[in-house]
Amino acid sequence: MSDEFDVIVIGGGPAGENAAWYARDNGLEVALVERELVGGECSYWACMPSKALLRPGEALAAVRRVPGAAPAVTGDVDVAATLRSRDSFSSNWDDKYQVQWVESTGTTLVRGQGRLAGDRTVEVTTEDGTVRTLTARRGVVVATGSSAAIPPVEGLRDISVWDSRDITTAKEVPARLLVLGGGVVGVEMAQAFRRLGAEEVTVVEMADRLLATEEPFVGAQLRDAFEAEGITVHVDAEAVRAERDGDGPVTLTLADGTELVADELVVATGRRPNTGDLGLETVGLEPGRSIATDDQLRATGVDGGWLYAVGDVNGRALLTHHGKYQARLVGDHLAGEQVEARADHQAVVRVVFTDPQVAAVGLTLAAAREQGLDVEALTYGVGDVAGAALLGKGVSGTAQLVVDRMDREARTIVGATFTGPGVGEMIHAATIAIVSGITLDQLWHAVPAFPTISEVWLRLLEADRGIS
Repeated sequence: MSDEFDVIVIGGGPAGENAAWYARDNGLEVALVERELVGGECSYWACMPSKALLRPGEALAAVRRVPGAAPAVTGDVDVAATLRSRDSFSSNWDDKYQVQWVESTGTTLVRGQGRLAGDRTVEVTTEDGTVRTLTARRGVVVATGSSAAIPPVEGLRDISVWDSRDITTAKEVPARLLVLGGGVVGVEMAQAFRRLGAEEVTVVEMADRLLATEEPFVGAQLRDAFEAEGITVHVDAEAVRAERDGDGPVTLTLADGTELVADELVVATGRRPNTGDLGLETVGLEPGRSIATDDQLRATGVDGGWLYAVGDVNGRALLTHHGKYQARLVGDHLAGEQVEARADHQAVVRVVFTDPQVAAVGLTLAAAREQGLDVEALTYGVGDVAGAALLGKGVSGTAQLVVDRMDREARTIVGATFTGPGVGEMIHAATIAIVSGITLDQLWHAVPAFPTISEVWLRLLEADRGIS
């Protein structure tokens, strides 16, 4: 078997798979190196299992809002069935079908730990300890993803805790669950496990609100929804100590002296790039840090432009869909096409699958102003359109557009945020508007169907004209 390829991809998650696929589609000879399961974090420990855990509770809550349907709901979520569904969506942690797909593209799969070993060279240590040396004629793509970060809280590293992988693969629902971190993983799993039957769920967030990088109304609405279903939320709360006696209850002490006790503690305080054991030092980069890239996804500081980084490992946008976007560009760039990763700057898309759902793209109002843009916000209640009212009692949420008003005749959208039921399916319209530079005047001719929640787009335009 040849150990020389046009392209070597280290990491077989969604970003790595797509980089290999697009390079192969361009006629290049490709090797894909993976040390765990082909399909990566998203398939087995993140996106898919987490959404499978959330969906039953979401569906049940949606039915309970509908008069006439609510009386038919006489029970709670079937936990055992939900966990079986989660296992199925995670392919029972068996990557055979992913492997079949990779091999069907003509990509050579190499199992083992891949490390850079100098210019265009990758050494792969296989399970039996054998080292195989691969060389790339055109380029090496690093797509090794990220792992859960553990914050510097006294005692936290000395006790048994759950990280993002542990919570999404849990075999049972703890009676008392404590979640450290109010970001995406923290809020999604807090609500999922509360609806799966956890008697007590508590979220601890150091910032002044949940989902602190999003618009302020997002955190406020999510906190209200959580507290309405019995989830306790602590914001502006710093954890200073964690203690546990063996497998007994865990105690988390906050800076104000509050002690929180639970059966399991989930640490969901962020991610770190998987670059510590990657051989970055052999090409002049620092191990353990993100690999900075230009807009062609080439690693900066590496001569020759042969090293690329896609997905979480480059720190540009820690989202599966953006990693796949970057990978597609790299697959084309390696074949000689001119590409530019515009979306990472202009239109990063985020969806949080809580209830209410949160969907956002581009800049928040605060972020736009920090960049020096002259912007205004157009806001309308999602629950105030007929389509939302038909979904049931108590349906609410907010739609907000961040508009660049520098030129009154050519105002464009630079950011959008929606909260409410199913708004993740609405966000692509905003993404298209931002990427295309569509003006508000042009949007008047994009007619939303009645009665859908998308009618909120018309109401936002009317708000801009002062029509109420």
